[in-house]
Amino acid sequence: MTITSEDLPRHLASGLKPLYVVFGDALLLAIEAADSIRAAARAAGYSERETFVAEQYFKWGELRNSAQSLSLFAERKIIDLRIPSGKPGVEGGQALQDYVASLSPDILTLISLPKLDWTAQKSQWFGALERHGVMVSADDISRHALPRWIAGRLKRQEQTVDEATLEFLADRCEGNLLAAFQEIQKLALLFPAGPLSFEQVKDAVMDVARYDIFKLSEAMLSGNAVRYARILDGLRAEGTATVLILWAISEDIRTLGKALLAVQRGGNLGNALRDLRVRKDKQGLIEHAARRIKFPHIERAMQQAARLDKTIKGLRQGDVWDELLQLGLRFAK
Repeated sequence: MTITSEDLPRHLASGLKPLYVVFGDALLLAIEAADSIRAAARAAGYSERETFVAEQYFKWGELRNSAQSLSLFAERKIIDLRIPSGKPGVEGGQALQDYVASLSPDILTLISLPKLDWTAQKSQWFGALERHGVMVSADDISRHALPRWIAGRLKRQEQTVDEATLEFLADRCEGNLLAAFQEIQKLALLFPAGPLSFEQVKDAVMDVARYDIFKLSEAMLSGNAVRYARILDGLRAEGTATVLILWAISEDIRTLGKALLAVQRGGNLGNALRDLRVRKDKQGLIEHAARRIKFPHIERAMQQAARLDKTIKGLRQGDVWDELLQLGLRFAK
């Protein structure tokens, strides 16, 4: 069973399972999820806790030995296993499969993993964890879902803001969930419970957003010109290499063009995206863009990208950042 970190409190209220696996790239959510599981376990009488960090040279036999022994003063125990690399190796993978095949009701096992790639999630050891445990996904919050997440966090401290202020907060905190959490906590310290005005929030919250080239490409495909320009400015301030930015957006423009060609030839857009091996989290963006954009538009964009590539390489005069902006704005709604 797989649940999100937001669903975890409701799950824990209904009773504990012997195995929990927390995985994902949102450090804040992963920490909160693990803390919640440990707190629920302590409240249920799991009074002893043993922590293992499976790094290089870790002896996997220690995990088995710990599960087979309880101290004289504890009837229940938490085994807290952390695998920072997300790669237990051949020995570790087999040890995990053997371990979860015979879980004890007197031991609650918590396994913490980072975000895993497709290969790791298809491995036998990960499949064994899925079959025997509760998988808690702690993935980063997308920009689209961020305002709702912020509203939920404000509600916990009995504060509210309007939709425009939520969007403002999301823009200031995008890509930096831990800092977003700290800024929200700051609002609780500065202001009493109840509605907050935009002016109160604007004056209190710092700009802690972090951007990456894939969020830039996401903004381009969705046709959000304002967000595209803001992320591009952020990447420029952070010193991101223009060649990497051009590569990322050109790849998505090229993929969109191939999908449109397939549809022109009588194919199905969904099938085309699968054939092109477009990630599931990006398929919706490509489909959205394909409904707005025609293939000749893609051809002109690729021609502009080719000219921009020459500019970056010094073979042509021009302002690289301005041309990157113009390339992205071609896809604006």
